[in-house]
Amino acid sequence: MSDYKYKRVLLKLSGEALMGDTGYGIDPKVVDDLAQQIKQIADDGIEVAVTVGGGNIFRGLAGSAEGMDRSQADYIGMLATCMNALALQDAFERAGIACRVMSAIEMRQVAEPYIRRRAIRHLEKGRVVIFAAGTGNPYFTTDTTAALRALEIGAECLMKATKVDGIYDSDPVKNPDATRFEHISYLDVISKELHVMDTTATSLCMDNHMPMLVFDITAPGNISRVLKGENVGTTVS
Repeated sequence: MSDYKYKRVLLKLSGEALMGDTGYGIDPKVVDDLAQQIKQIADDGIEVAVTVGGGNIFRGLAGSAEGMDRSQADYIGMLATCMNALALQDAFERAGIACRVMSAIEMRQVAEPYIRRRAIRHLEKGRVVIFAAGTGNPYFTTDTTAALRALEIGAECLMKATKVDGIYDSDPVKNPDATRFEHISYLDVISKELHVMDTTATSLCMDNHMPMLVFDITAPGNISRVLKGENVGTTVS
């Protein structure tokens, strides 16, 4: 535990991170690898909460762009996050991790309703908590959910898992000369339109001094390395 800089963290996973190279849905190998990384830090005493998106199944913005009512599309997207949360819970429990899913939309047969004090109690007891269904409101992304829940549970940092090793001054896929930032301010992220997280989420973190750690989730062991303060990814503060 002494090697880690943070005691309680929130990990933001995109739905796309769960589909691996399959192009749609959930890749069991990706989820199992993630469970092993989470188990490593949970066994070391880190209190872990997870917020997961649903873009591997349905994206509210995409549905809205095709003519669907935006609120209706967003609710469908929230249900997609619940499917991902249950898949994560299954993988975590098979890995030997005590885990609870808490949903902002009540569905008592499969998830607990989100109650802040209960979530904190689960973390104190060493359980991983997965937050599903966003905030329960349309027009709010899972990025904003991650920032909100991180603040509510008293997390010490928000970890944003991506497929690139941090924040660059331009798209590293299109520009081989793109430069990675080791550290960048919230205002620079917003003003440079770097699209790390949406503006609402970044502003929420900035207003409440919540550091954001942006890193590559596909490299094994990166979660542990980031939390130990190694030069992995980018810190926004």
